[in-house]
Amino acid sequence: MARYIGPKTKIARKFKDPIYGPDRSFEKKNYGPGMHGNSRRRKKLSEYGIQLQEKQKAKYTYGILEKQFKNIFQKASRKKGITGEILLGMIEARLDNVVFRLGIAPSRSAARQLVSHRHITVNGSVVNIPSYELKVGDTIGVREKSKSLEVIQDALASKRNTYPWLEWDSTLMTGKFASLPTREDIPENINEQLIVELYSK
Repeated sequence: MARYIGPKTKIARKFKDPIYGPDRSFEKKNYGPGMHGNSRRRKKLSEYGIQLQEKQKAKYTYGILEKQFKNIFQKASRKKGITGEILLGMIEARLDNVVFRLGIAPSRSAARQLVSHRHITVNGSVVNIPSYELKVGDTIGVREKSKSLEVIQDALASKRNTYPWLEWDSTLMTGKFASLPTREDIPENINEQLIVELYSK
């Protein structure tokens, strides 16, 4: 399956949650997609359906493919601790997600593109793998000749959110993956326990 590149509002409406960020179109039509709109009767989801929908929501939110997501879950399930929280922590540690969280890119899809096009460094070396898993203490930077890119400058200029597990030096345009995020620090509206229950079947 290829990565989804279609209308984002349609997906947000499917999950009844603006998973890609503020969306005026979603606010106007915050009900499921379809030609009959809000008047359409929708079947009550089964327990499996609810669990599956939560997994799909997480996949679309972070832009991860099915096989990748399953592999991350399997790694998370082998670690000690609460599997769902470990799963989200591992996803948050992906390079494309951290580039987005630091404000270097306006979206996760834009962050993936910056990484793939070799604009991002980790500990001083160029890394072009969006799924690269960062370790605590790693330094993420913008390649010297890429610092003047308009997309990066615009994203940093409109940066609003900061996260307690990340540090940012605006002078050097470098960030640090200071610690693994706790569940309370991750703002995404995802019920990770439902995902664990789905994979545990």
